[in-house]
Amino acid sequence: MKKILSILLISVSLSSCGDFLDIPSETSLSSDIYYQSQSDFEQAINGCYSLLRGLYSGQDGAWAMGELRSDNTTYAFNPNDRGTISAEFVKDFIDDANNSVPFNKYVTNYSIISNVNYLLDPIDDVDFDQTAKNNIKGQAYFLRALAYLDLVQYFGSVPMHLKPVRALGDAAQPLASEEEVYAQIISDANQAVELLPAKSSQEAGRATSGAANMILANVYINQKKWAEAETALRKITGYELLEDYSSVFEPTNKNNAESIFEVQYKQGNEGFASYFFYTFLPQPITAEEASAVTGIPEISRIVEGYNIPTPDIIAAYEEGDVRKDASVGMLTAHGVKYPYIKKYCHSHEQTGNTDDNWPVYRYSEALLYMAEALNEQGNTSEAAKYLNRVRNRAGLSNTVATSQSEMRIAIMNERRVELAFENKRWLDLIHYGVAEQVMKAYGQRVKANPQDYYFPEGYSVAPQSYTNIRLLFPLPASEATLTIYF
Repeated sequence: MKKILSILLISVSLSSCGDFLDIPSETSLSSDIYYQSQSDFEQAINGCYSLLRGLYSGQDGAWAMGELRSDNTTYAFNPNDRGTISAEFVKDFIDDANNSVPFNKYVTNYSIISNVNYLLDPIDDVDFDQTAKNNIKGQAYFLRALAYLDLVQYFGSVPMHLKPVRALGDAAQPLASEEEVYAQIISDANQAVELLPAKSSQEAGRATSGAANMILANVYINQKKWAEAETALRKITGYELLEDYSSVFEPTNKNNAESIFEVQYKQGNEGFASYFFYTFLPQPITAEEASAVTGIPEISRIVEGYNIPTPDIIAAYEEGDVRKDASVGMLTAHGVKYPYIKKYCHSHEQTGNTDDNWPVYRYSEALLYMAEALNEQGNTSEAAKYLNRVRNRAGLSNTVATSQSEMRIAIMNERRVELAFENKRWLDLIHYGVAEQVMKAYGQRVKANPQDYYFPEGYSVAPQSYTNIRLLFPLPASEATLTIYF
């Protein structure tokens, strides 16, 4: 695990304050971490959070693997710029272990895990306010659980690091089974639940007991442990749906009453800004065409736009669903009409420098999880009440589903439009056991009518696209070569 080893080595060197003239051992790493105060640990946990910004905003794979991989979004093929096409391969199911998209996601998650491990290891030996200490520890357990949940959902069996690296040999770990990884996530999330305060008592943007319970619910839903999921979900209190769906995503309304956990960004020149709106902008696009959408001076963009809403997701909205207009807009790019993700298009001051946060968990998803957990336990009428709360907020009437099978389909369809462009769709296709069926049919539509999916005349996907619908991504080649298999 070359990159992981580098991360762990860097973590040690950045965390140590010994005399730089000391000659280091050639067989072991410096293991002392000189955290000495509450402030040191507060800075350390902030460093753990900071990695989430790249994971969700940049090329680290969250949107490409969670949304672009599915039938919700695609790319605007640009035959004149073939330099940034790794995400194309992810979309078309022709990616391999050398693709940079899953590699970046994999490495970023292990960076979070490494930072957390170096924080947790010494914290109980440093004397400072116990309430503050518990809060920091709870946040650390939450972030490690979130990182491992991301890894196990996309890669399956992965190496499990729970302690700082003390010797070079510690950097290579055997693959843990999915069951072992999930067990660790549950353990970390339970500790976070016990240690973290409720949202009402926590600094805005930080992990809470509600967010930790949401991770537990996510795990139990994945494992189809419906009663356990219901128990976790009933502990998620103090949240509510906002009346206006579009207001949930407004930068002026960050960390609102519906937000369970979101990644924090801040426009400006401090390095905290988001820019995923521009990654999702159809390209090539002239400066004037981009300005018509953003309302600020823009530059022309000539590479390839990603996460363009497909005709399929647009057709998935029911008549009268207010979420459609809040989520999808239309623009002109290089003289061609395209849909774009409007959900993250808000006022900002500089091109490529936006103020939008990324929603990871929202209360509406907790309600839909509850509907699923109840329905799968045979309580379909009670499940409908939770589903209808989400539908009614969107301006829709109550569901007509009455049987368990009808309700299951209704919940899946509701998740698609409620959580559109929030990196949920690909995992949902896997969870509901329809990924191969849905994506092979999608691929057939693309091949039959490529211009409907934003290909210029004369272009289409590669012939081998959509023939092998792999549910998991392979471990990155550079990491797998040094992973212990036993």
